[in-house]
Amino acid sequence: MIKKFVVELDKKTTALAFVVAGTALTVASLCGIYQVVTRFLFNNPSDWSEVLTRVMLIWMVYMGTAVAIRQGALVSVDLMYRLSKGRWKIFVESFITIACLLLLAIMVWQGISIAWRIRFQIIAGLDISMAWAYLAIPVGALFSMIAVIAHFFDPVRHELETAQ
Repeated sequence: MIKKFVVELDKKTTALAFVVAGTALTVASLCGIYQVVTRFLFNNPSDWSEVLTRVMLIWMVYMGTAVAIRQGALVSVDLMYRLSKGRWKIFVESFITIACLLLLAIMVWQGISIAWRIRFQIIAGLDISMAWAYLAIPVGALFSMIAVIAHFFDPVRHELETAQ
């Protein structure tokens, strides 16, 4: 019951994270092109495009992490995992899942703390709170936590090399 709920929730959140990460990459690319054109072609650099590019890259990375986790594309302890069997394999998977969840929980906690403390600082050129950039940390970590749990229940592994 919980397994099915988590896997279904993960399908939706990972799809959303993929769209957000892809959109952020697109916006960052377009802003980067715009910045280069205005700076070097027209000798009149914009004051907002470089900053927006950085903010979009931050969101792309943190949202893309959830997608990478779900696909099993992050660095893992391959040797230990491949050599383990039976209960030891379950222990290894559980330990890795718990360690990831602890790290991501710290990221959520600290990300919210940082975003709250800097909510009154304004990003020059964009005239928005700097908290919007820092919110990528807890939001991405929450999405990643769902992906970690779903990966534990329904593992997907895309290894670069095949196991012998």
